[in-house]
Amino acid sequence: MKLSHIARSTLIIACFFALDKGLGLLRARFFNTQFGAAQRDIFFVSNNIPDFLSALISGGALGMALIPILTEVLDKEGRQAAWALFNRILNLAFLATAAIAAVIAVLAGPIVQYLIAPGFNDPAKWALTAHLMRLDLIAIIIFSISGLAMAGLQTNQHFILPAMAPAFYNLGQIIGIKFLGVRFGIEGMVYGVILGAALHLAIQLPGLVYYGWRWAPRLLIQWPRAVQILSVLVPRVVNMFFIQSYFILRDRIASYLETGSVSALNNGWFIMQVPETLIGTAIAIALLPTLADLLARGEREAFRANVNQALRCLLALTLPAAAVLAITIRPLAQAFFGFEGRELELVVWTTRAFLLGLVGQTWLEVGVRSYYAQQIAWVPMLAAFVQIGAFWVSAQLLSGPLGAAGIALADTLTFSAQAFVLIWLLALRFRGIADAWSSLLRGGLAALVGGGAAYILISFLPVSPLPAAVLASACGVGLAIPCIWPDIRMLVRLGAE
Repeated sequence: MKLSHIARSTLIIACFFALDKGLGLLRARFFNTQFGAAQRDIFFVSNNIPDFLSALISGGALGMALIPILTEVLDKEGRQAAWALFNRILNLAFLATAAIAAVIAVLAGPIVQYLIAPGFNDPAKWALTAHLMRLDLIAIIIFSISGLAMAGLQTNQHFILPAMAPAFYNLGQIIGIKFLGVRFGIEGMVYGVILGAALHLAIQLPGLVYYGWRWAPRLLIQWPRAVQILSVLVPRVVNMFFIQSYFILRDRIASYLETGSVSALNNGWFIMQVPETLIGTAIAIALLPTLADLLARGEREAFRANVNQALRCLLALTLPAAAVLAITIRPLAQAFFGFEGRELELVVWTTRAFLLGLVGQTWLEVGVRSYYAQQIAWVPMLAAFVQIGAFWVSAQLLSGPLGAAGIALADTLTFSAQAFVLIWLLALRFRGIADAWSSLLRGGLAALVGGGAAYILISFLPVSPLPAAVLASACGVGLAIPCIWPDIRMLVRLGAE
């Protein structure tokens, strides 16, 4: 089968994301075995506000909003004009991130104590969390450049270096754990984060230069273009505000639960993100520039067809992936992370609760990008606003009887509802964009076959947990593939017609 451009880009992105997730799993193994649950909780909480800043001002908010605009400028005015606009936005983002980071560094103590981790109720924990947060802000300032570099390269239909960058970020963190952590403790992990951010930027700079980018100290943006950017960016920033508020609220609620709950939620989220990133994010990233280009040329039917095919492929692929991973997560977490007893139970059940929302998470990737391709940012913004309110209420209700798993279940319910509402609204503008019944049936069958096979092998194979889990995963996936073969062929041809 000949791969389409989107399928080829997806494969490239997924391969490098697989490398990134492999290093991420290695990093998680080292981190979970080298530091105790209390230190892990502190580290994860200290990341919340810096990550929040990064998502709002640098690559997180700007990247997705910027690609359709840069694509339009590139098509109509040429590469030089696109890079001129890119430079102005890059400089503004760097200055804004640095200024806000300075304010957060000054207020780190009260932010930790009263906003993100009041449940710690320990002055020593609060002080260490604030110290780590201040250090982490250095990495976020670097990301204000690196995140936008990814958008600049993806606008030029170059996906290799942006896909490689996260792996280098994880490599820096591994160095921080294994070498710096020995000397500096949990602080060494943050030094690794800073090193990883620098590597994340460094690997992308040659690509920018290759496509003709040269830095220039420019700030002012012409008013008509500024209005266009702000019309997409402001709702996107507000949208990211709500998305990042989820992580702060999640860890805030978990800080009142038993020790290790924050760590379990972060580990469970990371495990769920492995298939989500390899499948959902890879397809969505490869799809966005094409969607923006189709709409710029007025090809609405091709836009509808591409989004529909992507949604169908995601549905068919994620259902069996979630089923197999939910079955094998206990022996995998036990063998790979070394978890035992209550800590193992926390990770297993939070991961399973997150996996229930895998379809919704991947559909959200494509759904949100479908709106940004149209330069319509207010719809995802309102959806995110409703989601964060619903999450806050449902997490409070479910965390009582279910603990950390209840918070993960609230995540699944609210993010999935957000995704399905966005796709439904999109279907009102593009008839048939959400028709996916045949893929649902094939994906459901694949989940039953693959998950059932994995369960039987896990239960009855007379071998140690890790080999049993690996064999069960391989057999489950292998048996699921024939059930969804038409959807795999659809993915291979995505965007070719």
